Amino acid sequence: MIRIVLADDHPVVRAGIRALLEGDPELEIVGEAATPDEAVALAAADRPDVVLMDLQFGQDQTGADATRRIRALAGAPAVLVLTNYDTDGDILGAVEAGASGYLLKDAPPAELIAAIRAAAAGESALAPAIAGRLLARIRTPQASLSARETEVLRLVADGESNSAIAARLHISDATVKSHLVHIFSKLGVSSRTAAVAAARDLGVLR
Repeated sequence: MIRIVLADDHPVVRAGIRALLEGDPELEIVGEAATPDEAVALAAADRPDVVLMDLQFGQDQTGADATRRIRALAGAPAVLVLTNYDTDGDILGAVEAGASGYLLKDAPPAELIAAIRAAAAGESALAPAIAGRLLARIRTPQASLSARETEVLRLVADGESNSAIAARLHISDATVKSHLVHIFSKLGVSSRTAAVAAARDLGVLR
């Protein structure tokens, strides 16, 4: 029996996945989480074999954040991402956080069940299209921003000034400027607007 926790902020989506999986006698849903924190708590308490994880919860924390925390648990379950998002940034972020697999929500039911079995067996379960893009990205690595640089750029995208960003992140104006210099260099751009556009193209920002 493969024990599963469903983590998605949409009750209708969870109900649909539950109905689909309950048709297989070897799969058992042991818990449902509507937030990243709930997903981590259930993974720790219920000791599932696999956590089916959405990426976006409409909160500060993402499915990738929850994945990283779950994979740090003792006897951690496999995490299989099931999402609507397929940007390179989303895929890489999930895999780097420790996800065993990455599927889109429009995947055929048989593909989802096969991926759950693979993840439970300790194997990788990437949708073919996702695997191809991941390999291409690895072969031609693109700029990778640090977590702090991404945070700074997100505030830039929100229209914040350097001084406002400094106050928000409790750092100096000079540090903000230093981060922006590194961001511009990594993205190969020379302005704030171009940096935001480039980061969106890469999937670093939504």
